Amino acid sequence: MFKRIATALWGKFDSTDELKKFGFLASIFGLIIGTYWTLRPMKDGIFNAIVGLESWQPTAKILSMFVVFPLVIMYSKLIDTFPRHKVFYVLISIYAALALTFAFFLMNPEYGLANTVKSPTRMLGWFWYIYVESFGSLIVALFWAFTTDTTLPDSARRGFPFIALFGQLGNMVGPFFLNARRLGLTTSAPIVAICGGLMLLMAVLFWLMVRIVPAAQFAGYESEKEEKKEASEEPGFLEGLKLLLTQPYLFGIFLIVTIYEVIITILDFHFKSTAASVYLDEASLSSYMSEYAYLTGFVSMMCVLLGINNIQRRLGIRASLVLLPLLVTGAVLMVKFNPTWLAAAFWIMVLAKAINYALNQPTLKQLYIPTTKETKYKSQAWIEMFGSRLSKGGGSAINTFRGSLSAQYGTLEGVAYFLSISTMVSGGLITIWLFAALYIAKTYNAAIEKNEVVC
Repeated sequence: MFKRIATALWGKFDSTDELKKFGFLASIFGLIIGTYWTLRPMKDGIFNAIVGLESWQPTAKILSMFVVFPLVIMYSKLIDTFPRHKVFYVLISIYAALALTFAFFLMNPEYGLANTVKSPTRMLGWFWYIYVESFGSLIVALFWAFTTDTTLPDSARRGFPFIALFGQLGNMVGPFFLNARRLGLTTSAPIVAICGGLMLLMAVLFWLMVRIVPAAQFAGYESEKEEKKEASEEPGFLEGLKLLLTQPYLFGIFLIVTIYEVIITILDFHFKSTAASVYLDEASLSSYMSEYAYLTGFVSMMCVLLGINNIQRRLGIRASLVLLPLLVTGAVLMVKFNPTWLAAAFWIMVLAKAINYALNQPTLKQLYIPTTKETKYKSQAWIEMFGSRLSKGGGSAINTFRGSLSAQYGTLEGVAYFLSISTMVSGGLITIWLFAALYIAKTYNAAIEKNEVVC
């Protein structure tokens, strides 16, 4: 019955083993996204309670950009040294141990949430913010690198929407049930410990998948097109950056990812600043942000169930890549003309994130299929970890002007000036985004049609 439902939604799977593979991958991804979106609302609530959101969140995002660079070096070294699935075990175990450590300190009366004095000198808040940001980049990038490396294009069109569906289910279920107020807790610290346990469960499922699913199901695009390189030819971690800067195809993907993040970071900060002015304590703000998180997951899941991925199946990669920048244009204009309306900002962010997760992200991951292993694991890491952090840092740098303008002209007038400037900046970036999307779609289609590797 499940196979018939999956076939009706995403196309006919070749075998039960293929469906089993994507079942494991979807379950693991659902846990990853469910855990991340449980941590993400708490990221802002806890940071606001310990350090202060309005004054210091842009600085935290910029700081996370610099922290990601050594993380990319570590990640690339692990990829060079160990099998890909073992790298997953190592990294997820580290993040699980750190989650339990954070839970311990957050429950400490002196260093944790019981101390209600906000200060930028309280390092726990900074470490916490960077931890959650890096989890969302590192683990998700590694998961998709492994998945695109072990999936053929036709199989991806069937299986990636399946993975996306479970991701959005996790996005909805995680923050809905792991909510401090819903569980009757006064702080979110115990939920951090639960997230650590969920990370260990991801490692167990990954281990089971590698042993249960036949090895033939993990044959990727490159394995059919290229001979394996000798170990002496294995490039260093800077090879990924070199490929990114010299290959127009990869740089186009970089532009799509970074421009989206810059604009969404501006909209996100406006939304969270408005929410923080309404919900003043940590538990209330974290609970409100959890509602935002699970509604994003719910809308994303409904998009997948209602067939939004058929846009790509029937209209192609080009239509999928062009739709999101058009929707983001509408979101920017809506915020510009409704600057103080919290409900409008809430639903704008829900829809922008939902369409990105349900349609744009599965489409972007498919773009890596006609590439080499170095591109999948190393250039993709630079794009999705460093590039994502760089773009969020850039968006946060723009957000720092919001405070200066508010101090100079008053809150309402300053925010209005800021939104006028950011709208013009966003318009220029979206124009570049559209040209990049059209170029990437043309190159991808040509490579798949000729059965070639792009780079």
